Amino acid sequence: MSEIIDICPPDQLPPGRVRLVEWEDLEIGVFNCAGIYYAIEDRCTHDNGPLAEGEVDEAKCTVECPRHGSLFDLRTGKALTLPAYIPVDTFPVIVEDDMIKLEVE
Repeated sequence: MSEIIDICPPDQLPPGRVRLVEWEDLEIGVFNCAGIYYAIEDRCTHDNGPLAEGEVDEAKCTVECPRHGSLFDLRTGKALTLPAYIPVDTFPVIVEDDMIKLEVE
């Protein structure tokens, strides 16, 4: 059964920024990529690096792992470059009632 978590009002997560959210035993990065919100697990599948600390490319909608440079697509979670090749989990993001919300299971 899914659960909806309030993250923050949209004005507190401007384009190019990320907010780290903890839910149960997961850390999830909620990213604003050119005005669209995406959420991925904050764990590089290569060596568990913190993706929320990586550089965001809004034009390509990617985040770069700060440890070894793997790129991940924020829309799909797909690993785009080595050394990572396994995708990260993604989570639906909803904006309603002037609040960014995250759907988790």
